[in-house]
Amino acid sequence: MSDTCVYDKAKYHYDGDFPADLPNEQAFVHTGLFLGWMIEHGLYSIDFEEDAEEDIAAFKQRQLTGTQIYIKWDGVLADDMLSDEGNRFATVYFDFENGTYLEDYQDTFSDAPTLYHVEDTWDNYFQLKEVIDQRFMDWKNTNAK
Repeated sequence: MSDTCVYDKAKYHYDGDFPADLPNEQAFVHTGLFLGWMIEHGLYSIDFEEDAEEDIAAFKQRQLTGTQIYIKWDGVLADDMLSDEGNRFATVYFDFENGTYLEDYQDTFSDAPTLYHVEDTWDNYFQLKEVIDQRFMDWKNTNAK
């Protein structure tokens, strides 16, 4: 059995270089929006689907945001939550060292003083969703087998 790969933990952020004037919940937003996108596109694992069935349904009905689900999952995004395709995409795109997610996020919300100042709203989700949709399409076209 392989070790779990953790893509992000909110505590990495609020325990790190985090604006003192913001509530810790803001450390969940940038990854929560991405988790929401993964849920919307069905790129989650069978185990996650079984464990989060009600949350997934609530997200799809716009009753819970991806950030709220990420908070419920203790602010951890790990590979065992994603499908094989979801992991292949996240490994390339969401990787904070080599991927372009954070750059896209900051470009999308360039008016925010830091990435932590972006609010968890449906408007923000849909704005970012367009960018991730394009990146995913480009990735699929590049990685088509």
